[in-house]
Amino acid sequence: LSISFDRSIGGTMSPEVGGPNQPYQVYIDLSKSVQTKVRRDSWDLGFYNGSYFRVVLNGSIYMATKALTETDITKVTKASVNSILASVAVGTFSDSNKDFVDHPAGDILKTAIAEVKENDAENPVYLLNLGYEVGNTTPSAGSVAIAGSARGYKKVRFLKRGEDYLVQYANLDDTTFQEKTIKKNSTHNFTFLNLVTNSETSVEPEKLQWDLNFTVFTNLIEGNGSYGYSDFVVNNLKAGVKAYRVDVSSSVTYDNFNESMIDEVKFQNDQRVIGDSWRQVTSPQTIYTDRFYVLKDAENNYYKIKMTSFINASGIRGNPSFEYKLIK
Repeated sequence: LSISFDRSIGGTMSPEVGGPNQPYQVYIDLSKSVQTKVRRDSWDLGFYNGSYFRVVLNGSIYMATKALTETDITKVTKASVNSILASVAVGTFSDSNKDFVDHPAGDILKTAIAEVKENDAENPVYLLNLGYEVGNTTPSAGSVAIAGSARGYKKVRFLKRGEDYLVQYANLDDTTFQEKTIKKNSTHNFTFLNLVTNSETSVEPEKLQWDLNFTVFTNLIEGNGSYGYSDFVVNNLKAGVKAYRVDVSSSVTYDNFNESMIDEVKFQNDQRVIGDSWRQVTSPQTIYTDRFYVLKDAENNYYKIKMTSFINASGIRGNPSFEYKLIK
């Protein structure tokens, strides 16, 4: 009998999102049983490293964007965009604002910023709402304080230079702008840029080295557009990590679920399978015990996952934990 110890057979994990301000995004690699945490305000834009030229927003700080008709970044001013500033935002409860955020299912072809074109003249300037700083107030037990001060706006434009991205960006009333070349890196889903420090920054682990991300998240509410969620969990769909939910029944439980019960057809092309579906934040705050999740990672390891908490013994939010076990 040969037993491989190069992958975790399971256990329990407590992602360190940082309490009720949830300042960290935490990336989980189930097969190695490791977590990687980063400040969720440490980046603004993610440049896709796959075959498409797509740029994503940092939804964990509620960023939003809108394409303008102008292609000259120096001609955009605060006065020229003042009439749309309030509407290009998350949480306005207007259905139209769903167009100003990346589609939350995770389809790279449904980003708020359009595919960067070869022809410079086809690439518009974007108004960029930078969202909010991480909150720093202490809420009452059971509540969260996610959003701090508004971070303001920038104007940005994205161009192609061979196989590289070229991004131009500035404050709204600046008459000059900064440029940054972003090279693709095939080991990661994205290369990340911090517009405040004008530098690339490390966020996600390599694309084959994480499965789940515990994070604040911009989701959609049917008919009401984009809205911010805390205690959210996404799977690494860009690298092929998929999941589906299993409802507990008299014949199917977390404990007895085994390889023969896996249904390949149920794996979803949506990174929100766990999402917010594992907890109830209204009173009484609780974990749903009538469901668990099956995940297939990028290396075809199959795990079952059961969420076990999102508050600590004192009722403080931002303290998630889960149990998982290798199925095959």
